[in-house]
Amino acid sequence: MASSPRTGGAAQRPNGATQNKICQFKLVLLGESAVGKSSLVLRFVKGQFHEYQESTIGAAFLTQTLCIDDTTVKFEIWDTAGQERYHSLAPMYYRGAQAAIVVYDIQNSDSFARAKTWVKELQRQASPNIVIALAGNKADLANSRVVDYDEAKQYADDNGLLFMETSAKTAVNVNDIFLAIAKKLPKNEGAGPQQNIRPTQNETNRQTSGCCSK
Repeated sequence: MASSPRTGGAAQRPNGATQNKICQFKLVLLGESAVGKSSLVLRFVKGQFHEYQESTIGAAFLTQTLCIDDTTVKFEIWDTAGQERYHSLAPMYYRGAQAAIVVYDIQNSDSFARAKTWVKELQRQASPNIVIALAGNKADLANSRVVDYDEAKQYADDNGLLFMETSAKTAVNVNDIFLAIAKKLPKNEGAGPQQNIRPTQNETNRQTSGCCSK
């Protein structure tokens, strides 16, 4: 059964029972600056796209909910800054995360190389069971691609990663990559221990509840 919008509360079942399991997961986005991390999150959470997206300072925090069968999956999303000067802060955000999306720009081979570095860092330092997805963003600009789809797919397969090419601009595969992550996360174990990290004054705190689209 596909994901469906939900406005909060438990699912009303035909027999009158109102039982809907809720699982909460911390998800972090990593990648070089200007690959479209914030645009992916904005498209997923609010269904919007801004042609000129300001660079994230530190990290931005948002939430979004997916409904899969009888389970409500709530993502606590940390959109981290891609500039090198913020790299040292990244472990604070991916520590305790159950999922990560590592983003690169299909027009930029350096961003793909940087994505591989992030994957290695997550494999070495993040939670052992973290679900990692690789997103080749800006798929709408495929005519100017320099990172081959098959090369990225092979790398993802070799490293046990989920992989999709996405476009925040056209919304291609944006909801799908979050849904694929949600399906792979262990619903029976819940979210596990949560980190009490909250945005500082230098971070953007944009929280959205409610549900995603299909």
